[in-house]
Amino acid sequence: MATVIERAPARARRRQTRYRIAVLPGDGIGPEVVAEGVRVLRAVGERFGRRFELEEHVVGGAAIDAYGVPLRPETVEACRRSHAVLLGAVGGPKWDDPRAAVRPEQAVLGLRKALKLYANLRPVKLIDALIAVSTFKPEVIRGVDLIFVRELTGGTYFAQPKKVWSTPRGLKAVDTCLYTEQEVERALRVGFELARARRKLLHCVDKVNVMATSRLWRQVAERVKGDYPDVTFKYILADACAMHLTRRPTDFDVLVTDNLFGDLLTDEAAMLAGSLGMLPSASLGAGKLGLYEPIHGSAPDIAGQGIANPLGTILSVALLLRLSLGLSDEANAVEVAVERVLERGLRTIDLARPGERTASTSEMGTAVADEVARG
Repeated sequence: MATVIERAPARARRRQTRYRIAVLPGDGIGPEVVAEGVRVLRAVGERFGRRFELEEHVVGGAAIDAYGVPLRPETVEACRRSHAVLLGAVGGPKWDDPRAAVRPEQAVLGLRKALKLYANLRPVKLIDALIAVSTFKPEVIRGVDLIFVRELTGGTYFAQPKKVWSTPRGLKAVDTCLYTEQEVERALRVGFELARARRKLLHCVDKVNVMATSRLWRQVAERVKGDYPDVTFKYILADACAMHLTRRPTDFDVLVTDNLFGDLLTDEAAMLAGSLGMLPSASLGAGKLGLYEPIHGSAPDIAGQGIANPLGTILSVALLLRLSLGLSDEANAVEVAVERVLERGLRTIDLARPGERTASTSEMGTAVADEVARG
């Protein structure tokens, strides 16, 4: 573990508030993109006179190698003491044995449960400079600005039983999907509150035609929606939602989903913004503490090459500043800096067209940090 304290200039120290942030770089490209998020956070501190205390811990595969477990109790406690958590992706081929009892992904699931982070916000907003990068027609995606609320601590990823076993006729496997009324209601209320502050449109994504849990979601939604008469509320089946995200994405504002559907649909929706590397996320609970991470994985095939896109992590830092620390001006500065850098034509390899010069991970992070510093 290493602790780094980022200090603002002396002229600003009298008006500083200390913000404690747990930094969990993870595996694969995680440390590379998190380093750029920290670089931008440092620039924010210098410009706005904020003091960020960063405490770094290993999680995932790196923690398995060092300690034999993907998530140590000491790491959980450090996160609880913090105002926010910045996380990189975990996992990789080294730890991919499906028979292993200990897996890197258990770190992420464990953090969500331990910190009681039940709502995952995944904003999808197209920056105009990336319209030409997209595989979609400009008239389809121009103006895309939507946000998913993914229920995060229930459903298929957590319910038991979950196992593989042998039978006389061969192997069998089961994954259980379980939801309680309380889990559904709190996710729905996050969606309604977000919609109320935006365009007042909320879609609930489910598979009510085949799943009992989806029927529970609808039953709870019918009760909760009466508290939000100003919000237009609609149901949409998950498969239809997948289609319409590619056909008429600007029709959506806020979408609330269960854990599994939210995971799948947001990877699809990422392409509306140009790349999976562009999407940030915020995992929130009842308090201000949140866990912030890009939605992409550890990308072991490009790890160590310095070509990963850090903008999903940097935009996650913007969410961290706004939602957990209450620093809206600072968050806006980061988002504006990202837009300006892209408008200048800087592109990582996932955003570049054939033959176009590409920026490295550190070049992109440095460019955004410099824009933040210039203001």
